[in-house]
Amino acid sequence: MLFSSLIFIMVFLPVVFIGSRILHKNRYVNVFLLLASLFFYAWGEPIYVLLMLASIIVNYFAGLLLDKHRKQGKLILVLDLIFNLGLLGFFKYASFGSVVLVNYLHVPMTSLSISLPIGISFFTFQIMSYTIDLYRGKFPVQKNIINLALYISFFPQLIAGPIVRYEDINEQLENRTVTIEKSVAGIERFIIGLGKKVIIANTVAEAADRIYAYDPSRMAASTVWVASILYTLQIYYDFSGYSDMAIGLGKMFGFEFLENFNYPYMSKSISEFWRRWHISLGTWFREYLYIPLGGNRKGKFRSYVNLMIVFFLTGFWHGAGFTFIFWGLYHGFFRVIERLGFSKVLEKCKPLAWIYTFFVVNLGWVFFRVGGLKNAFIIASKMFTPGLTRYYSLGEMMSRRCMIIAVLAILGAGILQLIPAKVPAVKKVIENPVVRYIWCAFVFGTCIMLLASNTYNPFIYFRF
Repeated sequence: MLFSSLIFIMVFLPVVFIGSRILHKNRYVNVFLLLASLFFYAWGEPIYVLLMLASIIVNYFAGLLLDKHRKQGKLILVLDLIFNLGLLGFFKYASFGSVVLVNYLHVPMTSLSISLPIGISFFTFQIMSYTIDLYRGKFPVQKNIINLALYISFFPQLIAGPIVRYEDINEQLENRTVTIEKSVAGIERFIIGLGKKVIIANTVAEAADRIYAYDPSRMAASTVWVASILYTLQIYYDFSGYSDMAIGLGKMFGFEFLENFNYPYMSKSISEFWRRWHISLGTWFREYLYIPLGGNRKGKFRSYVNLMIVFFLTGFWHGAGFTFIFWGLYHGFFRVIERLGFSKVLEKCKPLAWIYTFFVVNLGWVFFRVGGLKNAFIIASKMFTPGLTRYYSLGEMMSRRCMIIAVLAILGAGILQLIPAKVPAVKKVIENPVVRYIWCAFVFGTCIMLLASNTYNPFIYFRF
């Protein structure tokens, strides 16, 4: 079930929200929200809800064992991590591994085709953060399986994050309040995220998909640049829109989730980009991989190696394919270059730093988007090879509405947000509740009309 679907907006969400307010007490609400979350997940893939329940049960008892047998804690944690990573590895990477064995190592076997459970990467990382931090002694064991199950399966962040660490939410599971002010703020945030997704991401996605469906060998530089910029906008508004909706939904039910995006396209280095993009994933890899590997405590060379390991796995986490691995290593390379001293050069010229960062990120999204390294390199090379046989006109590539939305999307990715700080009058208007409510009503109404008339409604991060 998509957040940006009429069944969710008009039926599921109102029923769950009203039901939670009728029950009122958190211990009853938690049971209700858990059942609603399991129904939400089972709506798309009924069989895989059993997989998630099995994962919850195993990790619940692993937590109890970690609390009771501290001396054997490391062994228990290792076995638990093997279980979690084993599930993730089998469902997400077994098919890719079999393709590598058959096509590249010529092993005589049949390639596997295993469907990927939606959101398995996200809820697996959440589960692992619980057991790892429990082993570290950061909080008491959760003895209420309902609360632990709700933490793992809560529908706002179940499918595509943000990745919520248990220590950030454990107290809220039992002690939280739902106020009118918090609910209104949550509804506003949800509508803004819905607008990002339905009005912007869906519009530019149609044009981007149309262009990427062309034969890459016949693409001109202008075509490729338009496609890459459209996809750069699509993936930001798609994923940040989802995160906004998740955070807003959390507020509606009394939960406070940490921010997941902070205008990443305003960054002036790749290091800064990763402090602003998918913040919860970057935090997870830093806390549970980069620092345990030694971070920057064991010398510069070791820190560079650790960075490349982290970004290799960051790419591989996003998808089982060589393009994702390349994308991860690509970003890792620029992180290392900046640490070697290039960051000092960037600090001297902020406009150049922004151009460099956006160029690197935009080019990287080509590999993220295109299936197969060969096609990705062909398309990337076209960006720097003008004068090809056919040039598609701008009108062939995108509609006038898409052009307008793309311009607004570029401005809304951080540029417009600078105005209120510099113009107090604008800030005063924006903060006026009446203006905000009218704006939200307009955005919501536009989204409903678009959803009612258009079936094109993909979510990029569902497949991760």
